[in-house]
Amino acid sequence: MKVELKNLMKKFSNKIVLSDVSFTVESGDMICLLGPSGAGKTTLIRLITGALKTDKGNILIDSIKVPNWDLIKSIGFMPQENALYTDISGFDNLKFFGRLYGLSGKALNHRANEVLALVQLEEDKNKLVSQYSGGMKKRLSLAIALLHNPKLLLLDEPTVGIDPVLRKSIWDNFQQINRNGVTIIVSTHVMDEASRCKKAALIYHGRLIEYDFVEKLISKTPNGNLEELFFMAEEK
Repeated sequence: MKVELKNLMKKFSNKIVLSDVSFTVESGDMICLLGPSGAGKTTLIRLITGALKTDKGNILIDSIKVPNWDLIKSIGFMPQENALYTDISGFDNLKFFGRLYGLSGKALNHRANEVLALVQLEEDKNKLVSQYSGGMKKRLSLAIALLHNPKLLLLDEPTVGIDPVLRKSIWDNFQQINRNGVTIIVSTHVMDEASRCKKAALIYHGRLIEYDFVEKLISKTPNGNLEELFFMAEEK
């Protein structure tokens, strides 16, 4: 799915948190929203989902203006904070969210098992989520986001607080999903994660300071570190 952001502005209590943000994500791309905490990345993702309305500007997904109820069927969203029911099993969480997407019966059970296999939770599917580790909860959240075969996947800081080994495994999942044609927008404040994406959008103080292929962005820096672009923006 193609995502077009046009001159977006969003404010809360008269404080501008995003200002004049414009860029396009082509269908099938995997792009990284890169920036420090508080830069506006989460707000931007929530605008793309349609959970928030822009104060100015437009968002188009496959030429359809957001928010649009029909688009929800094609979007998978993994929030920064786990939105899980801890008093039921991982498998029952998937069945609950699957029914919200209109899945049922054998088709739902089959798809739930497919996404559990993808995130390597098959052996733990009948455990209560309260017994899951933090990393397992992250993987279950990803499985829920993938359950309805979305064409656009929005991931808000999906690897915060997890160990490097699991972080690599989760990114391997993202790249496999992307190879299957799913457009992915993932936010992070970890600079080296951007290298796993095709393009990066650098968000700083609510503004888009750079958007390009990761290799081209790196070539603009004195020492090959993307974080230098933030320092350079600060000096302007």
